[in-house]
Amino acid sequence: MAKRQRKNSLFQGDLVSEALKYSFVKLNPRLLIRNPVMFTVEIGTIVMAAVCWAIIFKHDTSQGSLAYNLAVTLILFATVLFANFAEALAEARGKAQANSLRKTREETPAKKIVPVGEMYVDEVQIVNSSELKKGDVFLCEAGDTIPMDGEIIEGLATIDESAITGESAPVIRESGGDKSSVTGGTKVLSDKIKVKITAEPGESFLDKMIALVEGASRQKTPNEIALTILLAGFTLVFIIVCVTLKPFGDYSLTPITIAAFVSLFVCLIPTTIGGLLSAIGIAGMDRALRANVITKSGKAVETAGDIDVLLLDKTGTITIGNRKATNFYPTKGVDDFIFIQNCLVSSLADETPEGKSIIELAREKGAAPPDNFDLHKATLIKFTAETRSSGVNLPGGKQIRKGAFDAIKKIAMEAGNSFPSDTEEKVKQISSNGGTPLVVAEDKKILGVIELQDIIKPGIHERFERLRKMGVKTVMVTGDNPLTAKFIAEKAGVDDFIAEAKPEDKMNYIKKEQAEGKLVAMMGDGTNDAPALAQADVGVAMNSGTQAAKEAGNMVDLDNDPTKLIEIVEIGKQLLMTRGTLTTFSIANDVAKYFAIVPALFILTIPSLSVLNIMHLKSGESAILSAVIFNAIIIPLLIPLALKGVKYRPIGASALLRRNLLVYGLGGIIIPFIGIKLIDMLLALFMK
Repeated sequence: MAKRQRKNSLFQGDLVSEALKYSFVKLNPRLLIRNPVMFTVEIGTIVMAAVCWAIIFKHDTSQGSLAYNLAVTLILFATVLFANFAEALAEARGKAQANSLRKTREETPAKKIVPVGEMYVDEVQIVNSSELKKGDVFLCEAGDTIPMDGEIIEGLATIDESAITGESAPVIRESGGDKSSVTGGTKVLSDKIKVKITAEPGESFLDKMIALVEGASRQKTPNEIALTILLAGFTLVFIIVCVTLKPFGDYSLTPITIAAFVSLFVCLIPTTIGGLLSAIGIAGMDRALRANVITKSGKAVETAGDIDVLLLDKTGTITIGNRKATNFYPTKGVDDFIFIQNCLVSSLADETPEGKSIIELAREKGAAPPDNFDLHKATLIKFTAETRSSGVNLPGGKQIRKGAFDAIKKIAMEAGNSFPSDTEEKVKQISSNGGTPLVVAEDKKILGVIELQDIIKPGIHERFERLRKMGVKTVMVTGDNPLTAKFIAEKAGVDDFIAEAKPEDKMNYIKKEQAEGKLVAMMGDGTNDAPALAQADVGVAMNSGTQAAKEAGNMVDLDNDPTKLIEIVEIGKQLLMTRGTLTTFSIANDVAKYFAIVPALFILTIPSLSVLNIMHLKSGESAILSAVIFNAIIIPLLIPLALKGVKYRPIGASALLRRNLLVYGLGGIIIPFIGIKLIDMLLALFMK
């Protein structure tokens, strides 16, 4: 199945030109004040511009030459521009995604069904999609584009969702159940459906996607705010440090120019992470989008990186799903053919893949409904999560039920019938081998058991091992009995399981883990999953799921892939790692700039400080220029790392910390020494 590629070059020409334009727009102090670090750099630039003005118009030479001060001014200006460019480029990539989505939101004609009293009739009125409102019902036939988000209230259709998901394979959506949700901008390929609109104009899923990827509704996450406050604190500390140098300079009869003060201040504050912080956050949401996941906030991505417990449905996530019937085991004394025939009849109301496979296997063995069986006269009992059984009530009063071992056993025991020991033994045998036993009863008497088998997805054990190394506990949620659940859990490598799970069991488990201070993530698609999705710290709803599920979760998976939750955790951890490593690098590289500028300020009046000039820089002015040039150019050099993210490896927290301190901490100290020295050598060719 082909999937649209969401990847594009970091430095595409059109994105770069747009980012450059907005880099200047973001110089507006009212916009820049949201980034305290870069705002102070802009103030420093203005101060240096005032110094240059004084030199030109007042002939004040006490602050050094015009060329030197102008160079410092331009470098500081470039520092602010580079920081703005990093954020603008991240936003431009989001806007490019938004533009491709916006093309699917073009105004389309809609076949609105005109209401007559309390009834909807098939008389349609052609209106523009912009005229539709929440609660309206419209008709879509083959070839029509769905104008608005809604729930199918009648019919079934094959739908092309490639405009939203990038997946070329069509999907089936039908009324009732958990696959009834449709999205505006997708196209009906076959059949006919009636849809009730569930969103107001401007609040559709597509509108929300566009707003999010454009960054219009992006708010800083709690961790991002905390780091911004920390960086503002560092900035305040270094303001005090720089101010206190003035009396030291006066005492030692060392003249310190404004350029030196401003340069030292700008080099000591964490400008690198200050300039890249917003870009890292925006890029995190962008990476989630490229994985076909829509996040309702940056906080959701960030929280995914801190997840402690992961709840995963067994079917479709851990196992391939669509369990198939493999054997029929009648109770002693029950005729094989009669048993298989009852299995077939009991599954006629079961629309699940398992029910269909029972019918298929029964027909392969030559079974068919009784000659006098009339489906229209029978009462079909559908499977529910509460009863965990399905079946049929025949006109003569005969009742056939098929379901989970404990559910059917309860029915038999309450009617005063015993549960055959040979069937109970067979149930245990099937369960211990990882199969699912479905017990069949006629008139509340046990007839036998059907064996269903599922296959564990290849490679899933390794993925759970990766999560374990990340410190994430995996929990399998299944409706299977404890024996089957235990077998699958051990084979797949999950840490815990919830057997015979009902919808409220997920909620209770989430609350229990949260009460212990843990963060929990889960995935769901049904209306019955909505409370648990809302309760979970990270709730991922499938795009094919109900509107209630999508509104309850804080992420939506466009691919409807149950294993996507594992990828989301890795994206979240990559975001946190990228922010942490660049913060480490930013603070570490202040060391080299300190050794460049402080000796340059005092070396003439305090010769003993020459031991600090370990880089043997040419002069005081070249030392300051070298430091501020390096301070400026390191920001654009780190933009690719900020946008792509630090490569994540599933290792323990302590090992990860050691690795990052070694690579980015030590690297943050060594690289500036090399960079500043090389820049000084280059400047020496032009400075006398």
